Amino acid sequence: MEKSRFKRVCVFCGSSPGNKPSYQLAAIQLGQELVERNIDLVYGGGSIGLMGLVSQAVFNGGRHVLGVIPKILMPREITGETVGEVRAVAGMHQRKAEMARQADAFIALPGGYGTLEELLEVITWAQLGIHDKPVGLLNVDGYYNLLLSFIDTAVAEGFITPSARRIVISAQTAYELMCKLEEYVPQNAGAASKLSWEKEHQLGYPAMSDIAR
Repeated sequence: MEKSRFKRVCVFCGSSPGNKPSYQLAAIQLGQELVERNIDLVYGGGSIGLMGLVSQAVFNGGRHVLGVIPKILMPREITGETVGEVRAVAGMHQRKAEMARQADAFIALPGGYGTLEELLEVITWAQLGIHDKPVGLLNVDGYYNLLLSFIDTAVAEGFITPSARRIVISAQTAYELMCKLEEYVPQNAGAASKLSWEKEHQLGYPAMSDIAR
């Protein structure tokens, strides 16, 4: 396999395993696909649910795992021994900014409110030109079909531009999704340098220019 363009991928996913075994299998297969491509993982730091499965698969394959987790969530989302490096941060905003800064691409496995919130934020950042990193949905058993339908409706109704629609990449398998992410050509390359993000400095978040790297 050719060398990947990515050094580290950020994976958003549930701290629950989900009701279907296919979700759990997809998390393991994604971890194995990252290992196959010599890609490290950054994720939300939990040791349970899909988070635990994908991180364990990457760690077992000999790649570096970086978990970023707010201190307040550590008792809830970490049970037993952690894998890889765990970086505790003050809150949710710092968690998302640090994961984004560390990653070269983003993938969402099935998850709930937290996964959706993280996913939509990095999509919005791409739309605004804050970063030009690819964003992928691992659409296991059609889990994200309704979300993709909503996005298409928003395009049809004039709330999302066709070019912004192309930010979101989806596939049903880890292999297919990684191939698409490798081929992704950003829509807003270079746009981040034109914008000013003093507000993030005032709030104490990492600079958005760091996220764009």
